[in-house]
Amino acid sequence: MHSIEGQVRKAIEEYDMIKEGDKIAVALSGGKDSVVLLYLLKNLQRYYPKHFEVTAISINPGFDGFEERILKEICEKIKTPLKIEKTDIKQIVFDERKEKNPCSLCANIRRGALNTVAKEMNCNKIALGHNLDDVLETFLMNLIYTGNISTFSPVSYMDRSEITLIRPLIYISEKETKSFIKRNEISIMPKVCPMDGRSTREETLGLLKELEKYNKHVRANIFGAIQRSTIPGWKK
Repeated sequence: MHSIEGQVRKAIEEYDMIKEGDKIAVALSGGKDSVVLLYLLKNLQRYYPKHFEVTAISINPGFDGFEERILKEICEKIKTPLKIEKTDIKQIVFDERKEKNPCSLCANIRRGALNTVAKEMNCNKIALGHNLDDVLETFLMNLIYTGNISTFSPVSYMDRSEITLIRPLIYISEKETKSFIKRNEISIMPKVCPMDGRSTREETLGLLKELEKYNKHVRANIFGAIQRSTIPGWKK
């Protein structure tokens, strides 16, 4: 299975991401990865042997240019329920606290809001749009900046919220999600984060691309090392 749909199903089955009766909330930012994830799960829902529900939750951070209309149009087109939760992330993180490194705090607030809404909607799982590139970037960031050999897991259970996080796009590259969006002529949310292009993740992506100039197999090699490692959650 080499298609993007086949790779998503492969990830789901190899890591047992979906069980009978699951109610899955897709964390819909409006960017290409979360939109592709929503489309693919809705498509998979039609023929997958295990029955599951799909809904979408979007956290509005209050950034200029955040277009709720785009999210509503996406979900209406594929007949998916949508809950938009407005937050004060911009005001708290950028206006009041003026964080020099805002990404961590922003992510924590967003994650908390997402978990709360998912629980209110009786969802037992949250699907995140982290792709193959995100896996590699997180691994390199942890290695370089914290000295840890780690990355996020394909499946993670959160004790406090009793919600399981799944990441069905772990075998899909950013290039492939871009191609899917273009091929299907899907309108997505423009980038609205004030830190876009200036984060540590962007710097790490640049490093990865530089390494790829010297070894075209660097992405596959790093990903293979992760799968063969003792990093929790990656043993199939």
